[in-house]
Amino acid sequence: MPLPRPRSVLIVAAGVAVLLAACRSAPEEPPAPVPVRPAWRAVELPLPPGPAGRPLLRDAAHCAGRWYAVGGLVDPAGETRPAAWSSPDGVTWAALPMRPQTFYGRQHVLYAVACRDGGMAALGAKTGGVHGNPRTGSWVWRPGGPVREVPAAFELFGGPRAVSASRLAAGPGGWLIAGARTDGAAVWTSPDAGGFVVREGVAELAGDARGRTAASDAVALGSGWLVVGSLLPAGGTALTPLAWSSADGRSWRRVALPAEAGGSAQPTEAGGSAQPTDGGGVAERVVLCDGAPTAVGPVRDGFAVWRSPTGGSGGWRRVGGFGAVGPGVSSVTGLVAAGGRLVAVTGDGADRRLWISGDGGVSWRPVIVPTPVPARGDAALAVAAGADGLLAVADDGKASRAWWTALPSVDE
Repeated sequence: MPLPRPRSVLIVAAGVAVLLAACRSAPEEPPAPVPVRPAWRAVELPLPPGPAGRPLLRDAAHCAGRWYAVGGLVDPAGETRPAAWSSPDGVTWAALPMRPQTFYGRQHVLYAVACRDGGMAALGAKTGGVHGNPRTGSWVWRPGGPVREVPAAFELFGGPRAVSASRLAAGPGGWLIAGARTDGAAVWTSPDAGGFVVREGVAELAGDARGRTAASDAVALGSGWLVVGSLLPAGGTALTPLAWSSADGRSWRRVALPAEAGGSAQPTEAGGSAQPTDGGGVAERVVLCDGAPTAVGPVRDGFAVWRSPTGGSGGWRRVGGFGAVGPGVSSVTGLVAAGGRLVAVTGDGADRRLWISGDGGVSWRPVIVPTPVPARGDAALAVAAGADGLLAVADDGKASRAWWTALPSVDE
């Protein structure tokens, strides 16, 4: 008759069996992607004429073989003035003459820029007034002339209905600003950037019984437009990522994007509920990558990438993701596409970072930034991309710098 096993031996054996089973079933953590290390080359943006001050670089763009950088200058007393630069090759730069028209325009810092054949436009702002709200305005440039502030009525961008004027886009159909008013997402349109008309309270674009909307970015789709942003459902706390498409900037069609990997989305019906998502998210930036609308934004588990092969009116799928949420507010502050690559600028609550994808946003690798840039309100990191190179402009809160590199490869 066999002797009984001691109880402690049985417990240890059972524990070993459980651990072995767990080891066999637990998925292996994928290796961290190897960072891309571009051969960054520092480039100098000359100081424009006028009072001395240090540059404040805030955004950049590239189109029709020309590069642009915008921002401002700040003097030792904290007074600011607008500034913009242009380059034919990303390496040799010249300051563009500025022509402000208003009291606040003379103090603007330009924070968003877009361009198309034959011109460039920008948005600028300066905090001021009794309530300390941003005094926002638009600027336009034509070759051979100055960057000119466009005079506008105060309530075009400001006033009691003002919330945000976030990003500027250009295309065959003209120019469009994406932002929000008190009743939700809104856009401003113009045929030539010489004066904008606000489109607010528009069905499907603005908030309604489904919740409050906000628009974050836009891109031209032929002669029409695609806008991305978010919905805060009525009574809810988790944001839903949204996209809107329009042929003319006046009437809009809304689509809710899937926050979960592998999910798909379809248009939502007016008056109905937005498609539910688990964990929420925001579509913060959008570009055309190889002709397909591609959006990026923060979700619960990092940064999501959505793609629509049908031109933005439907068929959106979450095709990839990267990074992780940080200790503070995570955000996507830049997205460009060129040469089959996507480059994104993110903030994870601690630092601003660069990421690159060569397969339409499915897989990503971090890009080494020339200098650390904190994710603070007085700091900025922006990129512009062309077929022959990548421009990065950065402000760490103490100094602004710019670098250029050949468009990085993701296959190394």
